[in-house]
Amino acid sequence: MDRNIVFDHARASRIGLPEAVFCEGKPHDALQDLLLHFGKSSGRPVLFTRLSPERFFSMPPGIRQEYDYHALSRTAFGTRMPDCPKGSVAVVSAGTSDGFVTWEAARTLQYLGIRHTVFEDCGVAGLWRLTDRLDEINSYSAVIVVAGLDAALASVLGGLTPKPIFGVPTSVGYGAARGGETALSSMLTSCAPGIGVMNIDNGYGAACAAARVVHLL
Repeated sequence: MDRNIVFDHARASRIGLPEAVFCEGKPHDALQDLLLHFGKSSGRPVLFTRLSPERFFSMPPGIRQEYDYHALSRTAFGTRMPDCPKGSVAVVSAGTSDGFVTWEAARTLQYLGIRHTVFEDCGVAGLWRLTDRLDEINSYSAVIVVAGLDAALASVLGGLTPKPIFGVPTSVGYGAARGGETALSSMLTSCAPGIGVMNIDNGYGAACAAARVVHLL
């Protein structure tokens, strides 16, 4: 591996979560070197995030065949963590436009071996879409809420579930949405108590937060 890359191999033993590679902005040669070392043949679980289709499919075929790649979420892994015997996470999104963040969270949970279900199109403009699924959502150990625009879904669901809830504002929306800043402010100022809020578009971070809860069960 490139000697300038200092890999945190012991992270899983310290915090229960293995290191992930944030691919956006990495030089091509450095990214290719990392992908070469952590495919399924290595037996070492490493999650690659923000790995665009253009970058992934520019890699040699021998590297690509080593990975389970998901284009919408821009994630890849060769080997995943063992199945977690307890706990589960509901990933609830306002709409399919939030899919790139929703599925980053879901794929991270898959990689971590945590049972999960994605509930898409639960936006509160049609409140019945959420209420019809509420009993099932409340059967999970933790809930991730993904929403852009005004992100009202986080406040509404925050008042309907007793489970730990992690909100992810997305950059989806027209002008005044300001690339997710309005959704972030809405979640941060929610009147529903006890909602944890991630950075804009950070589905990976929400999945890791939910995993910390699951690992305590």
